[in-house]
Amino acid sequence: MPRVLVTGPASWNTTIRLPALPEPRSATVFASAAHDGLGGTSAGKALTLAALGLDVSLRTVLGDDEHAARVRAALDRPRVTLHAEHAADGRTERHVNVLADDGSRLSVYLALPSPDRPVEPIPHDVRALLDGAAAAVVDLADHSRPVLAAARAAGVPVWCDVHDDDGTAGYARPFADAADVLLVSADRLDDPAAYLDQAVRGGARLAVCTAGPRGAVARDADGWWDVPVAPVDRVVDTDGAGDAFLAGLLHGVLDGLPHPDALARASACGALAVGSPGVGATSATPDAVAALAARVDVRAR
Repeated sequence: MPRVLVTGPASWNTTIRLPALPEPRSATVFASAAHDGLGGTSAGKALTLAALGLDVSLRTVLGDDEHAARVRAALDRPRVTLHAEHAADGRTERHVNVLADDGSRLSVYLALPSPDRPVEPIPHDVRALLDGAAAAVVDLADHSRPVLAAARAAGVPVWCDVHDDDGTAGYARPFADAADVLLVSADRLDDPAAYLDQAVRGGARLAVCTAGPRGAVARDADGWWDVPVAPVDRVVDTDGAGDAFLAGLLHGVLDGLPHPDALARASACGALAVGSPGVGATSATPDAVAALAARVDVRAR
């Protein structure tokens, strides 16, 4: 399989599980579970892509604190090569994520690092990472932004996950506009179909909106695709399901599958991810994904 560049956040997070998100008032609540572990949307994508057999160059920003050492250890996996810029303040990205049983989430950022050298012009080593890459997954982060133009200039397809973009927020616009393949969540979209249609008319060859347990809808040049959720025995942790979905989709596209079959593979990866606790903790081996994808009936509208 070819090599993929993933650029964006890798973090060390505290995750707290509650039956429901707290109301905006003073209260005492009791967690059903809590743990510290690897986080960051780019870290999750990189580990799932590697589990599927792709070679991954992961570009991120880390400090020189104890959390950086933990992130490095968690990313020390076969097929993952870490390229870490040093954080200007020496701190590694950290969040406290509160996850409710219905899948809703509150993320509190404790540290958001930036590299200690200018992000533009794009460093020479990034150009080297793009050389020969089959795709560039460019996640939302200031240090990722210049990679959008660099990937375009290198002729490398750009994949962007803009999470809960509402279609108007300025931060996500350059990412959404540059994407050859675009992934978005339905969380803040009033009209997902209009969002996807606009993306394809703007140049994306495939745009997908995920909606958790309601599956996903996709738009490409041939029309619309409804993507059901792959069957899963038990939901353990929904954190990172969208990252796994994109990884499965990218794996399918690079494998030469038509969009409906690649979307079935994406659904299978997402389902396997929710059955395992923690970011990047997935049973998404190629054989497991193929077997589960065969049970996902992606249909044209």
